[in-house]
Amino acid sequence: MERRNFLKVMAAGATIVAVNPSLIRGTLYADDGRLYTAYEKAQIVDASGAPIKASALEKEVTYIFNYPFASTPSMLINLPEATQQEVTLKSEAGEEYVWKSGVGNNRTIVAYSAICAHQLTHPTPNDSFIKYVPKATPTMAYEKSGIIVCSSHLSAYDASAGAKVLGGAATQPLAAVVLEVAEDDTIWAVGVLGSDKFQDYFKAFKPELKEFYGGPAQAKQLVSISAKTVKLTEYSKEIIQY
Repeated sequence: MERRNFLKVMAAGATIVAVNPSLIRGTLYADDGRLYTAYEKAQIVDASGAPIKASALEKEVTYIFNYPFASTPSMLINLPEATQQEVTLKSEAGEEYVWKSGVGNNRTIVAYSAICAHQLTHPTPNDSFIKYVPKATPTMAYEKSGIIVCSSHLSAYDASAGAKVLGGAATQPLAAVVLEVAEDDTIWAVGVLGSDKFQDYFKAFKPELKEFYGGPAQAKQLVSISAKTVKLTEYSKEIIQY
């Protein structure tokens, strides 16, 4: 199985130990500043429950799956080109961490929290103001496309570099969902890298959590085993992009 976003932590006697994130729980601050939170391991599946293969993902299409909680939407994107590697990022609190790269044979597959780091804009079954904008589609948010844009306030994120902020009001990258691609080409979500906005989201959208998920308790349930994944055009009735 392909392993990405491994952490290195300092152990007794100054020995460096490689830690597989899918085997640990809790928040780790590694010696080099990388921030990782492990969650339940979940396979990326389609609407019928069938595993989605990495090689079957369409290029430059925004897919949505809820992870790590039942109500927290994430974006899955197969980029047209290989991502950058070993990108150093910084949270709004000043914590540095390292995003390793995309996954898959060509390092083109990435996943990020779809909750905007600025004012928590996110996809709902009714509408979405946040999405990946293909390279051939212009956007008001930045000088070039092939990026993630939140059209609420035109925050722009670099999908090929750990969702680094390119422009707009956002003060930190989108949290990255850590993926693994198995030998059989299936895709698994195993954790979250970076500073997330999950608790702020839960506090700000209680009526929405009740409307779509039955209430806060259900909305905060951890996703495990599998995560249903659909195109954004199927997830939201209306998609707004500037």
